[in-house]
Amino acid sequence: MKELIVSNPNIMMGKPVIRGTRITVELILEKLSAGETPEQILTAHPRLTREAIQAALAFAAQALRADVIYPISDVAS
Repeated sequence: MKELIVSNPNIMMGKPVIRGTRITVELILEKLSAGETPEQILTAHPRLTREAIQAALAFAAQALRADVIYPISDVAS
């Protein structure tokens, strides 16, 4: 699945995209987090595949495994 995600400085400013498209991993994650189903995303972006959506999720999970601390502000305080 890794080969489905590519990054090229000349495409979408180097953001990770689905190979052969200009659809960013970020866009897929935003749509899923907004409540869109994979089916809705596939309908809106016919060049995507279910495997590409899975690859985007796997890429994001792998990126978050890095030893980095992500500060989360408590907006409710």
